Amino acid sequence: MESVLSKYENQITIFTDYLEEFPDTDELVWILGKQHLLKTGGTGPSSDAGWGCMLRCGQMMLAQALICRHLGRDWNWEKQKEQPKEYQRILQCFLDRKDCCYSIHQMAQMGVGEGKSIGEWFGPNTVAQVLKKLALFDEWNSLAVYVSMDNTVVIEDIKKMCCILPLSADTAGESPPSSLNASNRSKSTSAGWPAWKPLLLIVPLRLGINQINPVYVDAFKECFKMPQSLGALGGKPNNAYYFIGFLGDELIFLDPHTTQTFVDTEENGTVDDQTFHCLQSPQRMNILNLDPSVALGFFCKEEKDFDSWCSLVQKEILKENLRMFELVQKHPSHWPPFIPPAKPEVTTTGAEFIDSTEQLEEFDLEEDFEILSV
Repeated sequence: MESVLSKYENQITIFTDYLEEFPDTDELVWILGKQHLLKTGGTGPSSDAGWGCMLRCGQMMLAQALICRHLGRDWNWEKQKEQPKEYQRILQCFLDRKDCCYSIHQMAQMGVGEGKSIGEWFGPNTVAQVLKKLALFDEWNSLAVYVSMDNTVVIEDIKKMCCILPLSADTAGESPPSSLNASNRSKSTSAGWPAWKPLLLIVPLRLGINQINPVYVDAFKECFKMPQSLGALGGKPNNAYYFIGFLGDELIFLDPHTTQTFVDTEENGTVDDQTFHCLQSPQRMNILNLDPSVALGFFCKEEKDFDSWCSLVQKEILKENLRMFELVQKHPSHWPPFIPPAKPEVTTTGAEFIDSTEQLEEFDLEEDFEILSV
């Protein structure tokens, strides 16, 4: 099957901006020695304007996780300053090219497996599922992406996914400990016990029916205080924002709705990163104006970070009578067995990374999250 994304080019063409001035016809048009099909322009979508905002917000949340993973949470970008090589490599993951792991091309194509046509608007849960699947192909960043189901985070499942037992003859046939604390972590790792795979934890939620229920406001704000916070994906219907904090009853967010020109790698291997950062100050909106469909994000580089997050959730989230989500120790007995996700057996890489919807059948599709009782 021909890849849908094979129609994309690595640069924006001007011709497609003027198609509305031409008649709706299947007849070819010739411009300066090149033929174009009026209905597609010969390149497929040349912009993500009008449909890509939630995908861009997902990229922002993931990029923040990668910054925390490679450069630390306290690292800050400074304009026109030489950046670490890890930073440049992170940028490479998000270029608007179909051979980049987290490009909008790959996210849109993977969304086909979630029932979203290319060019169709994504919701927070769909973006979370797409990031989980794309991360399986990303060996450099080596993230474990866990997306909660039914408003429930299962500690046992996360530990199973993130604790990786090194292959060693000395440990063959032995069972690893159920948990490693900070004090014995280095000893256990050197002895062959599991190392912790950095965790991107995404919790899709529905905090109301048509609008956010005020009973969730305090708990929602508490999530932004946690040291592991990556903010939240959400916004308004068909209008996504990346929420990074709050001030009083106002949420602080980054708005992706500024169309930027395509940027590619320069001859020296670096990327002109000016448009990858805020060109204007973050904006604010009243939290009660937030659409109830959201996805919280957290990053736990080490196991102690996850253990600390669990303690904070127990203290600040689960104290409420109407809980925003649940945190349980054991895998629910009525759920199907938890199997850590693994990379499908596909042989294509790079530009042919996911080149047909047939390959997406390797993944189990998951239903949308349930609506909380209100």
